[in-house]
Amino acid sequence: MVRVRLSPEQVKAGQRLGALIRTARAGRDPVTVARDAGISPETLRKLEVGRMPSPSFGTVVGLCDALGLPLADVVDAWRGTSSHPLAM
Repeated sequence: MVRVRLSPEQVKAGQRLGALIRTARAGRDPVTVARDAGISPETLRKLEVGRMPSPSFGTVVGLCDALGLPLADVVDAWRGTSSHPLAM
């Protein structure tokens, strides 16, 4: 399977998403947050550094639940239209 190269916009969206997640985690143990979200700590790390710019919907919902983030705020941050105080 050939992986399609990400566009610059997709890369920036992943970076915004990662920054929001990292800020929302605010020093909480990443292993605990990952477990609560139903993902691996490695997946959380990749998201936080922007290496996974388009995670699955279930991953996003799990993180929203684990971090207490409204899904709409995460969508806005990913799109770059956020006014959420934790978003870049």
